[in-house]
Amino acid sequence: MKKTYKIEVDCANCANKMEEAAKKTPGVKDASVNFMALKMKVEFEDGADVNAVMADVVKNCKAVEDDCVIYL
Repeated sequence: MKKTYKIEVDCANCANKMEEAAKKTPGVKDASVNFMALKMKVEFEDGADVNAVMADVVKNCKAVEDDCVIYL
């Protein structure tokens, strides 16, 4: 399953950090962040609990970029 989320992030480098953090989150098959569109696309592993995985994605992204926002 793939979902797209609106995000707020200040710079392209910060967006790259968020993308890498999301990709390393258990339950995420792939993730990409488009800084210009302020969107994050997340592809989930089969059978993953989307809400639980996204809670972890938010936590991991906040760890690398504390002022980022992901609208769930």
